[in-house]
Amino acid sequence: MYIYDKILSYMSKQTKKYTTKTVAPGLAGINQAAELIKQGEVIAFPTETVYGLGADCFNVTALKKIYRAKGRPSDNPVIVHVASTEQVHDVANNVSETAKKLMDHFWPGPLTLVFEKKKDVPDIVTGGLKTVAVRIPQHHVAQAIIEQAGVPIAAPSANLSGKPSPTTAQAVLSDMDGKISLIIDSGPCEVGIESTVLDVTGKIPIILRPGMVTYEMLSEVIGQVDRKASDDEKAKSPGTKYSHYSPNANLTIIHGPQAAISRHILIKISADAAAGNKSGVMCYDQTKRNYSGSVISLGSQYNLKEVAKNLYEAFRKADEMALTNVYVEALDDKNEGSAIMNRLMHAANNQVEEI
Repeated sequence: MYIYDKILSYMSKQTKKYTTKTVAPGLAGINQAAELIKQGEVIAFPTETVYGLGADCFNVTALKKIYRAKGRPSDNPVIVHVASTEQVHDVANNVSETAKKLMDHFWPGPLTLVFEKKKDVPDIVTGGLKTVAVRIPQHHVAQAIIEQAGVPIAAPSANLSGKPSPTTAQAVLSDMDGKISLIIDSGPCEVGIESTVLDVTGKIPIILRPGMVTYEMLSEVIGQVDRKASDDEKAKSPGTKYSHYSPNANLTIIHGPQAAISRHILIKISADAAAGNKSGVMCYDQTKRNYSGSVISLGSQYNLKEVAKNLYEAFRKADEMALTNVYVEALDDKNEGSAIMNRLMHAANNQVEEI
C-alpha cells in the first residue's frame, strides 16, 4: 500500500468531523451544494446511475477529502462530471470525431469516455494515469450543481470503498454520516448501476466497464467496438481495479438451466442451515416462488433495467438480513445483462458454479 494510502486509512478512522445534513433537491439545496464545492468541501449528489461524492476537480485538498471519506486507494481514478461538451475541453485533450459522435448520441447519459488528460488535471483525479474519465450526467440536479459551481466535479460513487454503490440518499447517509457536510436527496436513482466506460484514446474504442449503454448500442452508432480490454487498459476506468460492489455475505452465482439452478440452490441452503449458517437467494419475480425464507427478488428477469435499478439495494438488504451466504441466479451475459453480470461477478469475486 502506498504511504499516501496509509495516511488516508488512518485519517478515515479519526473522530467524525462533520454534521451531515440531508436536503431537498430544490434551488436552495442546489445553491448550498454548489457553494460548498466552491469552498473546497465534498457533497453527495444524485445522478441517474448512482449517488456521487463530488468535489472541485482542480482542488487537490478537496479531492483528498473524497478519498479520505471513502477509504479509496489513491491509484483508483474517478470520473469527472461536466455540464456541457464545451467543458470537456477543460480537462481533456484530443477529442476525436468518434468521441464527438458518441457525445452527441449518448450525452447526457450513463456513458463515460476516457480521453488523454490535460496537464492541469491533478494526478489524484486520474490515479496517476495520463488519461481522464469524463461524462455529462443526465440527472437535472447533478447538471445544476455543476453549472452553479462553475467547475467540473470529480465524483466516485458515494459509498465506503468496497461496499455497494448507493442508489438512495439513505444508503449514502449510512456510509457517509459524519464524513461529509451535505447530501442532496432526490430519491432513488433511475439506472442503478455505474456508467459504461469507453476508452476513446485509440483507433478502436474499448469498453473498459460495461453499463446500460451496451456494446450493441455503441456498435450501432460508431461501428467497431472492442469489449475485450486487457487488465492494463481496464485500469484506466474507475471501478475496475479492486474488489467492490459487495455485500458482507459470501456471494455465489449459479449458472445453468433454471430448474437445475433452483434445485441446486435449495440443496446449498439446506446444507448451510445444517452447518449453522444463514443463507439466502437473489432471484427474479418469475422464480421467487421456488424458494422460501430469505428471498430477495431483483425484479422481472424480462426487464433488465428494473434488475439493474434494484441490484445494489438488494445487496444492502442482504446485509440487513445478516446473511452468511447468498446464491444468485445468473442472467444471460448480453445486452443489459452484460453490465449486471459484471457487477455480480465483481461482488462474488468471480465465484460461479455451473450446473
